[in-house]
Amino acid sequence: MQPEFWHKKWESNQIGFHLPEVNPYLQRHWSQLTLPTQARVLVPLCGKSLDLLWLAGRGHPVLGVELSQKAIEDFFNEHQVTPRVSDKGPFKVYHADAIELWCGDFFALTADDVADCAALYDRAALIALPPPMRERYAAQLQRILPPTVQGLLITLDYDQAQMSGPPFAVGDDEVQRLLGGVWQVQKLEEQDVLGESWKFLQAGVTRLEERVYRVFAR
Repeated sequence: MQPEFWHKKWESNQIGFHLPEVNPYLQRHWSQLTLPTQARVLVPLCGKSLDLLWLAGRGHPVLGVELSQKAIEDFFNEHQVTPRVSDKGPFKVYHADAIELWCGDFFALTADDVADCAALYDRAALIALPPPMRERYAAQLQRILPPTVQGLLITLDYDQAQMSGPPFAVGDDEVQRLLGGVWQVQKLEEQDVLGESWKFLQAGVTRLEERVYRVFAR
């Protein structure tokens, strides 16, 4: 998938992946991570998610990374906040209070950029990527994040033959394979959400599960 794909989605407002409320799994399970209040949280492919505000409201400095400049500017405009804007290597950085949103390619991040991140929150990054890019994404996380990082990961799983992504189907076996080499990966919750998902029903999908994982050091 090329960057233009996501730029077109944002420019045409085809953003069904954006939730108009804070993710309920985040609210339900974040406390299971044993994090100090001031732990910095990395949020890959963050869009303009309200989850960023929720995390910041609990005292966490937030580092969101997003390819679309429009998504980032929409985030601040919709919350009537004027960020400071600066350049950091290949990224344009938007900073206001506890939230920093870095506009650029997630794969350009370095270990130095995220050295102070103690936590990871992935609600829509892994499932946004086709299989070869999921491999790159997992390898990038393991390359740049401290091995002591803790995180929350949310996935979707369905028969990929019944509908093309994104969002893509990521099964439990794949999650364990991609991340289980460095971290422990514990499934916290699984829900059948097909009845709530008109897009999937229309496409003829017959099974749709959301899963929530806790990621933590071995």
